[in-house]
Amino acid sequence: MTEEQAKFIVAGRVSRETLDRLETYVGLLTRWQKTINLVAKSTMGHLWSRHVLDSAQLMDHVPVPAKSWMDLGSGGGFPGLICAAIASQTHPSLSFTLVEADQRKAAFLRETARHMGISVDVLSRRIEDLAPSHADVISARALAPLTNLCKYAQAHLSDNGICLFQKGARYREELATAEQDWHIAYRVYPSITEADAVLLKIERLHHV
Repeated sequence: MTEEQAKFIVAGRVSRETLDRLETYVGLLTRWQKTINLVAKSTMGHLWSRHVLDSAQLMDHVPVPAKSWMDLGSGGGFPGLICAAIASQTHPSLSFTLVEADQRKAAFLRETARHMGISVDVLSRRIEDLAPSHADVISARALAPLTNLCKYAQAHLSDNGICLFQKGARYREELATAEQDWHIAYRVYPSITEADAVLLKIERLHHV
């Protein structure tokens, strides 16, 4: 998928105002990347396909009643900041908390959200140190093995909350390992940006 194709798909999903916000995001990430390693250098020429569209696809799976979203290990803003920008149009009552322990990356998230004109809460702390948040949606991308994500999520998920975890080609192995310790009700959705990647939607999560 080319950058032009990816941006065209994103543009078809969002308003002109939201697209402007996403373009602002891409510009700021490109600028900050010169001093902070926000994304892999090899993906800098593929920001719309590898990062923006890849994050935007999560919005297809958000329950309408959801009121709170927690993104774990937000890093350069994927998927949390991208989803927050889109949700400002599609789910205006949905609040976002981005968790990023790295102080410099957290500063990037705060400054970029301000320039984009969206409201997010950025917590620059370790996930393990946070008080329970009872989030309706918990997301994570390239953060940790699934069994660890389940542990993080259980502490912060609301009773009817869901997890949206983006995983690569070895997701089956991660599921098998996680199911040794967790009861997981999940659905697997193919990624629209990478042939060997998937989105895991976990709807019920209980420790064995």
